[in-house]
Amino acid sequence: MNVKPIPTLDPRINEIRALTAKIVNQDILPNEKKMWAGYREGGTDEERRNSRELRESVKAKVKQAGLWAPHLPPEYGGSGLGFLEHAYMNEVLAYSMGAAALFGVVAPNSGNQSILLKYGTEEQKRKWLVPLTEGKMESGFSMTEPDSAGSDPRSIKTTAVRDGDQWVINGHKWFTSNGFRADFFIVMCRTGGSGADNGRMTQIIVPKNTPGLRIVRGVEVWGHKSDHCEIVYDDVRVPLSNQLGQTGTGHQAAQDRLGAGRVYHCMNSIGQMWRAFNLMVERATMREVHGGKLETKQFIQGFIADSYIDIQAARLMTIHCAEKMDGGGDPRTDISAIKVFVPAAFERVVDRAIQVWGAAGVSGDLPLAGMYQGARTLRLADGPDEVHRILIAKNILSRYHNGESWDFGN
Repeated sequence: MNVKPIPTLDPRINEIRALTAKIVNQDILPNEKKMWAGYREGGTDEERRNSRELRESVKAKVKQAGLWAPHLPPEYGGSGLGFLEHAYMNEVLAYSMGAAALFGVVAPNSGNQSILLKYGTEEQKRKWLVPLTEGKMESGFSMTEPDSAGSDPRSIKTTAVRDGDQWVINGHKWFTSNGFRADFFIVMCRTGGSGADNGRMTQIIVPKNTPGLRIVRGVEVWGHKSDHCEIVYDDVRVPLSNQLGQTGTGHQAAQDRLGAGRVYHCMNSIGQMWRAFNLMVERATMREVHGGKLETKQFIQGFIADSYIDIQAARLMTIHCAEKMDGGGDPRTDISAIKVFVPAAFERVVDRAIQVWGAAGVSGDLPLAGMYQGARTLRLADGPDEVHRILIAKNILSRYHNGESWDFGN
């Protein structure tokens, strides 16, 4: 990965990019196959042990470089990076799929950590946040429901009813991330009102071993086993002290989580696009076909040009959005715009790389197949494209109805 200083950036951001690239290039990319060998079907105990030791050695270097858990302050075990520093870091570390976990940034733990940091009490932070950061616990985020539209969080049906000093939770969730490994879940519950009222939702911490919590199954994703779990909450009782924030702040907490998360996801996507682009160009300059290198074919030259355009457009849109968020502007339209554009551009870039590599592109020898599945999934995660397009149009039309036109410079 070729990472050089960007003259217009703060020196600290350039330093973070360089430190991240050094670890990715020297310690992760040469060991990608070994790093995750223990996760493959049929992996031996020795492979699992060796891959775990390899990952731990990389994590030690990350911590030594001051890059561990960039989204958390030092007092809770993180490196305390600013929003833009973290965003630019994500672009670099995502060049290798799975590298984020080696930097202490992995969903849903990182999102849950951010929510615990903002909404948790000091006792909750000590009990749940610190062990998460130290890797002693795992967590899940339980929001999506099979019988409620994921595009409309107001439709959530899972309820939490107060009974004395306890919340009693009843509901049916699925795609609860990290379900099998989690020690506890953060569960989005309706604590009053009906479907039109966002202000009656609350996030509640539920330990996995709580009576009444039943994991039905891991939901297959792209035909493969996953730990995105379907869970039934049947009269699950937890103390009122497990509530995060004030009653009714659950929807806002989810938006806080998703807003920054969408920027991070887009920067991750750009890092993976970067890798796919490099692989595509490498193949084009080496592969002999029909009397010449692939790079001499106009179709392939078109692929290279179009992918360059897609990556640059996606990158600049995302950085503009991140800068607006960091500067205290109104980023809502920009967040929705990158959420629609970047995954689609990601999908196109990876698709072209697969086409250039041919059969090898869909094999397990390259990361392209996993990238393609991830890109397509992102068009559903954190809100489907259609919802974000509606939000973009509403925000723009509202400006015009107020007698203004749109200012694309701000």
